[in-house]
Amino acid sequence: MWFKKSNIITVVILLVFIYFSMRLTEFDLTKFKDFRNMIDFLSQWFPMDFSQLPDMIQDTLETLSMAFLGSVLGLIIALPISFLAARNTAPSKALFHFSRVALSFVRSIPEIVFGLILLTTLGLGPFPAVIAIMFHNVGVFGKLISELIEAADPGPQEAMKAVGAKKWIAYLFSIMPQIWPNVLSQFFYRFEVAIRTSLILGFIGGGGIGQRLFNDFKTFQYSAVSLDVLIIMVMVIIIDFLASYVRNRII
Repeated sequence: MWFKKSNIITVVILLVFIYFSMRLTEFDLTKFKDFRNMIDFLSQWFPMDFSQLPDMIQDTLETLSMAFLGSVLGLIIALPISFLAARNTAPSKALFHFSRVALSFVRSIPEIVFGLILLTTLGLGPFPAVIAIMFHNVGVFGKLISELIEAADPGPQEAMKAVGAKKWIAYLFSIMPQIWPNVLSQFFYRFEVAIRTSLILGFIGGGGIGQRLFNDFKTFQYSAVSLDVLIIMVMVIIIDFLASYVRNRII
């Protein structure tokens, strides 16, 4: 049953892709022979330096604020655009295709590229990082929410139109209640992603705990690096649990 011609061809194609991917990425497990060097390096991380903990907590709160604000603003902007980018609610085909292409264009640009571009105008700090996260989230939220709109049950829309409601009122009050739980779920997921993105944006001067981690690495303060990493891990775990709790309570 498993030895069908189509399955064999699929496996062969998969193996060819794996082989070329390993060649292009110089995948070589023998490089782990110097594993002891990594252990020696990590041993320099301990004991942790707790003297800078108050400043680290402040940077952590800044990182959380960047992620939250970028996600919320992205969702607010993406919501109306999503109705233009959905096949069943777009006013015209031209506007539908234009909205889809615009969202794909924004989504294809990583946050770090947006951050590097915005730094030339806005300078260093968390503000350009917030805008970079917001831009990318507009593209992601726009695509996800427009797909939810297209999958919504058309029955309530038709019922509202039948009693004389205008189109935008019918869309707002018949589609939004259906998709809102999934929209919230997507928001919390993107918020978690934005926290990790904020750390990367900190490496290019976006502020927060990411920038502190980068500076501690550059100045060889490994005892501070270990505490940075611990704080980041605790922050991500807490947000993950908190998001799951809120999702379960609301959805």
